[in-house]
Amino acid sequence: MDLRPAEVTSILAKEIESFGGESQAQSVGTVLTVGDGVARVHGLDDCMMNELLEFPGGVRGVALNLEEDNVGCVLLGDAAKVREGDTVRGTGRIISVPTGHQLLGRVVNALGQPVDGKGPLGTSEADLRPIEQPAPSVVERQPVTEPLQTGIKAIDAMIPIGRGQRELVIGDRQTGKSALLIDTILSQKNTGGGDPNHPEQVLCIYVAVGQKQSTVVDIVRRLEAEGAMAYTTIVAASAIDEASMQYLSCYAGCTMGERFRDEGRHVVIFYDDLYKQALAYRQVMLLLRRPPGREAFPGDVFNLHSRLLERAAKLADNAPEINNRYVKGGGSLTALPVVETQEGDVSAYIPTNVISITDGQIFLESNLFNSGIRPAVNAGISVSRVGGAAQIPAMKKTAGPLRLDLAQYRELQAFAQFGSDLDKATQDKLTRGERLVEILKQGQYVPAKVADQVALIYAGTSGALDDLPTSKIAEFEVALREHMSTAPEIAEGITSAKKDIPDEIKTALNDAIKVIKAQLA
Repeated sequence: MDLRPAEVTSILAKEIESFGGESQAQSVGTVLTVGDGVARVHGLDDCMMNELLEFPGGVRGVALNLEEDNVGCVLLGDAAKVREGDTVRGTGRIISVPTGHQLLGRVVNALGQPVDGKGPLGTSEADLRPIEQPAPSVVERQPVTEPLQTGIKAIDAMIPIGRGQRELVIGDRQTGKSALLIDTILSQKNTGGGDPNHPEQVLCIYVAVGQKQSTVVDIVRRLEAEGAMAYTTIVAASAIDEASMQYLSCYAGCTMGERFRDEGRHVVIFYDDLYKQALAYRQVMLLLRRPPGREAFPGDVFNLHSRLLERAAKLADNAPEINNRYVKGGGSLTALPVVETQEGDVSAYIPTNVISITDGQIFLESNLFNSGIRPAVNAGISVSRVGGAAQIPAMKKTAGPLRLDLAQYRELQAFAQFGSDLDKATQDKLTRGERLVEILKQGQYVPAKVADQVALIYAGTSGALDDLPTSKIAEFEVALREHMSTAPEIAEGITSAKKDIPDEIKTALNDAIKVIKAQLA
C-alpha cells in the first residue's frame, strides 16, 4: 500500500480544524455512608445548600448539611438503590418544582411529578422554580382588604379571612379541620364559576402531609364530583412517603401558588398539616446529626414554619415596578395552615410557634363537635387579626352583634343550670342564643353563598326567629335559601351595599321571613 505523507498530513490538519472538543466540568462525589434515607457524600467541594444531587438508579437527593469534609443529604426516593461507593453528581441547580396552569386538576408529589396516572404534566424547563424563595418585602405588599369567602357561616361572620392573610386552623384529631378546608375549596367555585382561566377564579392548592393515601383519594373524588378539581392542585406526601418528601412538600406547594400570585391571580393554599411536617423535619434533621432543641425538636423549627408562612401576601398594585420578579401586581396568596393539638393544648411548642406567625386562628373544639355543633368553632378563642376589613359591608354590619350575643348566651347557659327562676331579659337572651347556635350549624360539603349567610344572620340577630321553635331552624334556612335563589335582586342588594343592608332589601327580607315562618307553623 502506497502512503503519501502529504495527503495524510492534509487530512489530519482538516480533522484537527473541525474538531470541536467540548469539555465539561462536572461536580462528582462518592457515597461514604447511606442509611435511613440519609447519605453522606465526599468530594462535592462546590456543592450549594439545597442543591439537587443525582444518585445511581434515578434516585435524587437534596444537600442540607455542608460540612468541612462531606455533604449530608436526604434522599428523595428509594434509599435501597443507593450503595456505599456509588458516584454522586451535582446538578448545579437548587431543588425546583414545575409550576403553571398545567398543574391545575392534577395530583403531584413533593417534586412536582404527577402521581395520578394521567400522564406527564407538559411543563418545560422555563416553568421550574426553586422551592425556597424570599417572601415579598413590606413595600411589595398591601393591606388585606378583600374577603376570601369560605362558605362557612361561623367563619365568614365572626372570624373573616382576607385574601393574602394567614389564618391557622387548630384543633384535636377528628374535629373537622380537613372538612373545613374542603368546604373552603368548594366555596371558591363561586368566584369564577370553576373556570381556572377566569381572572377572578380563586385557585386552590391542597398540600396533604403525612396522610393516608386513601384519605387523599377520597378528597380527590369529592372535589371531582363537585367540579372543584379543575381549579385545584393537590400536592400529596402521604404517610408512606419518605420523611424528606413530607418535609419539602409544603415548600413545593407554596412555590406553585407563588407562580399564580406573581401573575396577578388569587390563590389559597392549605397545609394539612404543619404538625406532621415538623415531625418529618425532626426525623430528617436528627438523622443528619443536627442537635435537637426544646421538646427534642431541632431549634430552628420556628424558622421552618415562619419562612413558609411569610410567603403568603397580598401584592401591591405597583409590585412589578419595585421588583421585576412580579409579572403583575394585585395578586394574593392566602395560607390556611392546620396544626393538630393533643388534648386541646394550644400552649404546646408547635401551636404557639404557628399562632405567633399567623394573623389569627380558628379553634375547633372536641366538646362542641361531640355535642353536635358542627363546624365546632369556638368563637371565644378564635380570632382574625384582619377582622371586618375582610368582610363585605352588609356582613360586617349584620354580624356585628353575633359574637357578643353568643358569648352572653354561653355565660347565661352555664348560670341558668343552677336556677329555675329567670327574669324575662335572661330568658330572651337564652332564646336568641339557642337560635343563633342553630343558625351557625352547617353540614359538610354545603358551603353557603355570602348573600344567603347575611340574610340568615339578619333573621337571627333581628329577633325574627325568636318565636320559631329551634327544631324548625334548619327547615327555615333551606326555605330562605330557595327564596334567595328566586329573588336575585335581594342577593345583589346585599352584596353591593356600601354600609348596611338597604331599607328596601330589609323590607323584602322581612316579608320573606314572615311568609316562610307562616309556612313552617
